[in-house]
Formats: sequence, structure tokens, C-alpha cells
Amino acid sequence: MFWVIVLLHHSTSADIQTLTLSSHLEIHLPLNDYTRPAVLIITAHLADSLPRPVSLPVSFGAPDLWTAQRDGQVRLRMGESGVAAEPPATVNQVFASAVERFGSCTAFGWKDGEAWKVMNYREYYQQCRTAAKGFLKLGLERCHGVGILGFNSPEWFMADIGAILAGGFAVGIYTTNSPEACQYVAENCQANVLVVENNKQLQKILQVHDQLPHLKAIIQYKDALKDKLPNLYTWEEFMQLGREEPDTQLDEILASQKPNQCCTLIYTSGTTGHPKGVMLSHDNLTWTALSTGRTVCLTDADQSQEIVVSYLPLSHVAAQMVDIWITMRVGGATYFAQPDALKGSLANTLREVRPTAFMGVPRVWEKMQEKMKAIGAKSSTVRRRVASWAKDVGLNGALPRKPLNYRLAKRLVFQKVRKALGLDRCTRCYTGAAPITRDTLEFFLSLDIPVYELYGMSESTGPHTISLSDAFRLTSCGKVIGGCQTKICNPDAEGNGEICFWGRHVFMGYLNMPDKTEEALDKDGWLHSGDLGKHDEQDFLFITGRIKELIITAGGENIPPVPIEDAVKEAIPLISNAMLIGDKRKFLSMLLTVKCHIDGETGAPEDELTPEAVEICRKMGSNVTRVSDIAGGRDRLVTAAIQEGINRVNEQATSNAQRIQKWIVLEKDFSITGGELGPTMKLKRPVVMKMYKEQIENFYKEQEIQNKTQSRLLGFY
Repeated sequence: MFWVIVLLHHSTSADIQTLTLSSHLEIHLPLNDYTRPAVLIITAHLADSLPRPVSLPVSFGAPDLWTAQRDGQVRLRMGESGVAAEPPATVNQVFASAVERFGSCTAFGWKDGEAWKVMNYREYYQQCRTAAKGFLKLGLERCHGVGILGFNSPEWFMADIGAILAGGFAVGIYTTNSPEACQYVAENCQANVLVVENNKQLQKILQVHDQLPHLKAIIQYKDALKDKLPNLYTWEEFMQLGREEPDTQLDEILASQKPNQCCTLIYTSGTTGHPKGVMLSHDNLTWTALSTGRTVCLTDADQSQEIVVSYLPLSHVAAQMVDIWITMRVGGATYFAQPDALKGSLANTLREVRPTAFMGVPRVWEKMQEKMKAIGAKSSTVRRRVASWAKDVGLNGALPRKPLNYRLAKRLVFQKVRKALGLDRCTRCYTGAAPITRDTLEFFLSLDIPVYELYGMSESTGPHTISLSDAFRLTSCGKVIGGCQTKICNPDAEGNGEICFWGRHVFMGYLNMPDKTEEALDKDGWLHSGDLGKHDEQDFLFITGRIKELIITAGGENIPPVPIEDAVKEAIPLISNAMLIGDKRKFLSMLLTVKCHIDGETGAPEDELTPEAVEICRKMGSNVTRVSDIAGGRDRLVTAAIQEGINRVNEQATSNAQRIQKWIVLEKDFSITGGELGPTMKLKRPVVMKMYKEQIENFYKEQEIQNKTQSRLLGFY
């Protein structure tokens, strides 16, 4: 008999780890702790015939904080107490718990014609299990992708969770992706199955089908199939496959799943190269949902059910976290908007569903603001005066609201506005995914609709900081969610530095990209966001720029573009989008677009100005009604008014280097369809730089000509 002492540092998530000490001896170790070291003393009896080795070749590699391997495991960033110390759980464990607690509660609702239909949590779970068995029948392999390409729907949710339950990766693909972009994502995740919404998305896949060696099947979940092709299934055919499969294989896979294994891939927008596959573990999803729900004090469905509207792209982590995971944690109900939500129908859905929480990207809030202003401009003088008084009350009153004049304004104006927007039950309005202007925040605050900023990234499973009703500062992203930490790296004299994250929400790594992963995570495991920010005296976080977007002029001055762009949009309400130029240049210039109508079908910007824009131009003394009347400086009065606004912004500049010297109004507004904006309306700066290279170069060619002319004149004299 002999003793073996094994020191376990940060054990893996396996329930049983088998150590083979020799060809004759195996030791089975129970490993239930994900992070704490343990010393196990094991007694082993050796047969007399077994030679005694000089040293036992025991190799027990503890998992690291990151991995780039699809089947890798990571060490969880567990805390000693509070929410950070909550036991890790898989998606299946959390879902099963939700069914046990909220089985008969509505899980989601969708529009069938003019009527809403719903499904409860018990049915939802069974449908996801059926989808999982269907994927297995089609040949889904462990740690391979199920790509989902389509607008938000019950089938999207079931395909996502079904893929996870079956041991694969849930992989959202943006509906705006080109066939080539779809091919890259599908091949990178080694997708065995692709789930598409309709024939339009199917055609993208068929164009690149021969470049996808891992693909075994395609499923179309909306509309009838136009052609019957091999390995192409309708949603009903696919689900029937699952219903015919026994539970045995699925249950074995579920029993083997661990919280520190990957289950979801979120692909970055890829504006600076190929998209990176952000690997999110079961724990990333389930724990982040738990912590966020607690931070914002959501109520469980057995008390009062939370209701959200799903309309943002589910291939984006923010939409997944809100619509699927946080909602599941509290037994909330998700109602699906129509595919044309961002083209106008969202307003109707909000009025019908009346959500208790609503997440809108900045452009959504800006569009609401523009429409409300346009309606207000047509109101009677008395109504405008009452609304103006109420907005003053709303903006000047502190949170929480109590004074008598506030209660009067609420009854006369605020309640009516909320009802018209469908936000009369909404106690939590959020914005994130891109910067929002102070003007928009103040507009909604003046109507008693505080819009709470949240901040995070795909690599932090969505949220990192959130504003709350009792922790609210205009233009701040709030404070860190429970169980997480923020560090400002290398702060300057004003406290600005790179924002770094720590917590169980930090991603596993980038799939097959160890070098990129090591760039994002430092040796101590902190996630470097690439964003610049600072804390105030009460730990509110303020974002001041992005390192990669930072403009470094030819004179060496560092200039964050967003504050200047926001200042221009605030000074000139006619402006829709503004992009500052000046990296490695001698002065700053700016591309501008003006507010115009959007095509309801395609989402493309039109030439006709919005009613608000027309009214603004009237006040400038101009009768223009089209973008083409203004672009390129065609209207003298509008051009002069824009220059006056630029001058006002320049007066606030901290140095001459931060003054805008030249600008141009472009022929059309930025849009998703045009390529200038990403799926969440975030400005794609490298794309814009390429698209408008000629206009940008003209700014600086003119300056070069002036400089050469001046030099010749000086030489002459």
C-alpha cells in the first residue's frame, strides 16, 4: 500500500476526473468545485507483480481563465460571497428550474395574423428538447455550430436553445450579411446545420453551399419551400424528426455538460477584418442573467411577470441576454415584434404588448424623439405651452419625483405620452450598444421617461455597468453589475484610461484565435475593452472614447471623436449623423448627413426630408424639402446655418486642434442597408472612410493647394 497526495488547483468542471497512474491503476476523483484548490490523499493497493515506479507520471492540467479551443474548458472567476459565489449552472439546469417554478406562465408570444398566440414555459422546454433531438438526428456533432439566419421568432429561440441542449454551439448570423459573410461564419464555427427564415436567406446559403464541408442540413422556418432539395427541411419536418427520436442520447449529452464549456458563439461585426467568434460558456449566460436581473431588481413571475419586446438582432449579445436569458431567469414573457419593426411597426407592437422593460439602441430613441417633435410641432399653441411647461418640470425635477407640480404634469402630459408610446407599464427603459446624445436623454427625461444607459460588450456577455433609478447620472453608464469589477488602466491626469472588466461574465476566448484572445485578456485575466473612460467620485462610469477610434492628428494631439460629433448634432438639430475625420491629418473635418425619410420596405434613406427637418429649414429661412437641395452646399441659407452651428461647437473646443475646419453634407443619410451602420445602428467608421474617400481627400487637397500657393507667394516676395 502507498499514499498519493494530489494537489488540485482550480479543478475542471467534470463530476469525476479519472487519473491513470499506470496501465494497472486508475483513481476516480470527485470534482465538484470549480475554483478552490483541494488536497486529496488517496490510498491505493498495488498487486505484488506491479513494478514500483520511481515517480508517478501524473499529469493534471488545471484549466486556465481562457481558451481558444472549441472543446476547451475555463476556470470560472468565482467570488467568495454574494452573487459572484452563486453555484454555476448549465443552460439546461436553469431552464429546467424555470419550468419547475414558472411552468404554466407565458414564455413568449407571437402574432398570427391579427391575433397573439402564446406558449408557456413547460411547452417551450419540450419544444427545445424536440429541436435538440432533431439536430442530433441530422448529425449535429459536439462543439459544432447551428447557424441561425433570420428575424426574431419562436423558432429562433428554439433553434438556439435546442443547439445548446444537443451539445452544439448556437450561432446567430446577421440577416444583413452577404453570402460571403454567412459562409465565413458557418465555416468558422463548423456548422453542421443552418436554420434560415425564408427563401431570401436560403438563397444566400445555396450560393456558398459548396464551400461548407461540415454542413449536413438546412432548415427553413417561415414560408413554404419553393424547391425541394436534398437535406432541406421545413420547420415542421425537422421537428417531426425530433419527435420520433428517443430521449436517451439527449439525456446523456445533458448529463455530461458543464458550466465552464462553450455553448454560444457571438460574432463581432468585423469592421477591421474577419469577425471574431466570441465563445460564451453556459456560466457566462446563466450567471450574467442572474446577476443582471438582481442588479435591476426584476420581479419573478410568481409575483408579477416582466414583459419585453424582442426586435433587436438576436445575433447581437444584448438582444439574446434581454430576450432569452434574463427573461428566463425570472419567468418573464417575450413578445416578438414584426420583421419591419425598425421600419415603423415597432410602435404598434409596443402599444399592444405594453412591456414592463424596454431596450432600445440610441437610433430607436432618436427616431421616437424625431417623431414626437414632428407631432408636437402640429399641436395647438395651448398644447405646446402645456407640453413645454411639463417638460421643464420633468427635466428639473430630481429622481424620484414627488413635488405637486410634477404630479400635475404627470396627469396632464406624462401619462398620455407614455400610453401613446406603449410604455405606460414600463418601469425600466434602457439604451446601449452605441453612444447616445445628451439631447436625446434630456428629451425623454423631460417627459418623465428616464432612459438608463448600460455598457458592455460581446466579450462580457452583454452588460457590465447599468444605470438604475437610484443610481442615475445623465451621460453616465451607471455602476458595475453585482459580482463584477471595473479597473481604469493607465489613467491620465483627468482620470481617463482604458476600461477593464473582471467577473464571471468575461468570455472564454475567441474561437481558434489564441493571439487575439491574449490581446483582449491580460495575464491576470482582466478583459481590456478598448474603450476610454473614467469614474466620478461616486463610481459612476463615463465613456469618453474608444482607443481605436481616437484621432491622433499630424500634430500629435489625441482627440476622441464622439463628444465632438454629439456636440454638432446637438447644436444643429437638422443633422442625423456626423463623423469626425482627422487621423494623421493637419486639421479636423467632418462628414454630415441630414434627417430624411426612410423607405419602409428596404430601410434605405430617401431624398425627402422629415417634417422636423423641413420645419428646421424653414426657421433657417429656406424652403428646401429634399436632401439633394442641401447636399454639397447647394442651399446658401442652410449652409450658413450649419456653419453657425459648427462655429458654436468650435467655440467650446479645448484647443485649436479640436476645431472643425471643413465639412460637407452628403447626398444620403447613413443606414444599415448602405453599409455605414452596423445591425445595432453603430457607426462603421472604417467602412465610411472607404465609401467617402474622395470627399475626405478633397478636404485636404484644397488645403495643400492653398499651402502651395502661399509658399509661391512668399517665395516671390
